[in-house]
Amino acid sequence: MKRSERLVAMTNYLLDHPQELVSLPHFSKTYDAAKSSISEDLGIINQMFQQEGIGYLQTVSGAAGGVKYIPKASTSYSQLFVQGLCERLEDPERLLPGGYLFMSDLLGEPGTVKDIGRLFASAFTDKEVDVVMTVATKGIPLAYAVANYLNVPVVIARRDPKVTEGSTVSINYVSGSTRKIQTMVLTKRSLTEGANVLIIDDFMKAGGTINGMRNLLTEFNANVAGIGVLAEAEDEEEDRVVNDYLSLVQIMNVDDRSRQIVVKPGNLLNELTS
Repeated sequence: MKRSERLVAMTNYLLDHPQELVSLPHFSKTYDAAKSSISEDLGIINQMFQQEGIGYLQTVSGAAGGVKYIPKASTSYSQLFVQGLCERLEDPERLLPGGYLFMSDLLGEPGTVKDIGRLFASAFTDKEVDVVMTVATKGIPLAYAVANYLNVPVVIARRDPKVTEGSTVSINYVSGSTRKIQTMVLTKRSLTEGANVLIIDDFMKAGGTINGMRNLLTEFNANVAGIGVLAEAEDEEEDRVVNDYLSLVQIMNVDDRSRQIVVKPGNLLNELTS
């Protein structure tokens, strides 16, 4: 195999296995090349990853060492993406009756969802995350996008139990927007005790749903590794029950009469650029 061919093959493997420790002997055996050549190839790949702003290779020394591909969005890319997202959400055509904002199209765009997943994964890449959790249904594509970059499984809390999921744990929680009592269930096989869980959701107002997921995790003796939301809405009349979170965008104002929407970057951008 020529070096150019080997570089392409190794790059593809690393991109398909983020956060996974790969030993040099694995590459050496797979591509029939000396370890010194593999080390040089990895140096080239690492340089290009950083130059393209898609992450870097982390070297782990020792007998059981190797390299890990760590997805990490560059500062410039993160700023451009978030700003573009804000501009798209400020389109007056997104206004729905009652002051709601139409966002489902964004969650249906594979490229957009993939980029959102990369940004969240970049923010939480230094955290110890065993699983990504969300609640059905709109948060599901976001959770899978983040989990793909962190290389961890996804668990989904639902409003109603499914017979195909076996025994479940359920809790009642107060919805932050409607102030109604709702139910959230999670199958007992979803989590192991002591698991570190990253909560991902599409929208947060008062935080009642996310707080419900946190309470559900206590039933499993699991830990909250972090909380990420695509969009948060500012509402002075609501007392937010969740404070420690990262948001991609903030919906500051939605005016039905003037058909004006004000959207600003969330605090996740500060985390990525700090």
